[in-house]
Formats: sequence, C-alpha cells, structure tokens
Amino acid sequence: MAERVIITMACSVCKNRNYYFDRGKKQEGKLVLNKFCKNCGGRTEHRETK
Repeated sequence: MAERVIITMACSVCKNRNYYFDRGKKQEGKLVLNKFCKNCGGRTEHRETK
C-alpha cells in the first residue's frame, strides 16, 4: 500500500493557508500551483508548506 501524506498550500502573497492535498511520500520537490486566494481576491501562486 502506498504511503500518502497531507500537504498544505499557502499563498505566496498573504501567506494564508487555504488548500490541502495528499500526495505520495516519495515525490521530490515542492508543489507550486496557481490557485484562487479568498484573502487576496485573485489567482496567486500557492506553494507547498509544512
């Protein structure tokens, strides 16, 4: 059975944590996506955080 971990996505502008995903434990690198931020009111870059 593959091990999965829950990651948190934070807005790069306001640092608000507003998205949660799960992914495989063995993947390398940090996930970066353009997502909508309710705080900023627009699409901003969201980065994986702890």
